[in-house]
Amino acid sequence: MTFIFIFISAVFVNNIVLSQFLGICPFLGVSKRMDTAIGMTGAVAFVMAIATIFTYIIQKAVLDPFHIQFLQTITFILIIAALVQLVEIVLKKISPALYQALGVYLPLITTNCTILGVALLVIKKDFNLVESVVFAISTAIGFGLALILLAGIREQLNMVKLPKGMEGIPAALITAGLLAMAFMGFAGIVR
Repeated sequence: MTFIFIFISAVFVNNIVLSQFLGICPFLGVSKRMDTAIGMTGAVAFVMAIATIFTYIIQKAVLDPFHIQFLQTITFILIIAALVQLVEIVLKKISPALYQALGVYLPLITTNCTILGVALLVIKKDFNLVESVVFAISTAIGFGLALILLAGIREQLNMVKLPKGMEGIPAALITAGLLAMAFMGFAGIVR
C-alpha cells in the first residue's frame, strides 16, 4: 500500500514540475512538440531511475558512514553527469537507432534539476532503496505526464490565432498555471 501512496503522491499530488517547480526549463523548452516531449520523458525516466539507485547507494555506503554528508550535492551532480555520459556511450554502441532517437536529450538531462531533486528528496524522505526507485519512476511519470499534456495543448494552441503578445512562452506559462491548478485538485488524496 505504501508504494501506491508514493506513486499517487509523486505523479499527481506533489508533481515535480507543477507542484515543486523543478524542471521548468525542459518543461517549457521541450513541450513545443509531442514527439520531443515523449523522447524527453523516456530519457528522464531511465536516467532518473538509474541515478536514484546509484546516489542512494553512495549516500548509504560512503557519505553516511564516513560522516561526509556535506559532499552530498557535488557527489550527486558528479554521479548524474557520469551516468548520463555512460548511458550515452553504451547506447551509441549497443543501439545506434535509440541513440539517434534520443539525440540531444541525453546531454540535456545532466542539467535537468529534477534528477538531482529526486536524488536529494529520496534521502530527505528517508526512503529505503525499493521505495526510492518507486518514487523516482513515479516522479518521472509525473514529469512526463505534465510535459506531454503541455505539449499536446501547445500543439493545439499553434493551430489557433492568438494575440501577438500571447504567442509562445506567455501562452505556455498560462497553460502551465492552469495545469498546476488542475493538479491541485488531487491534493486531498495523499499527503
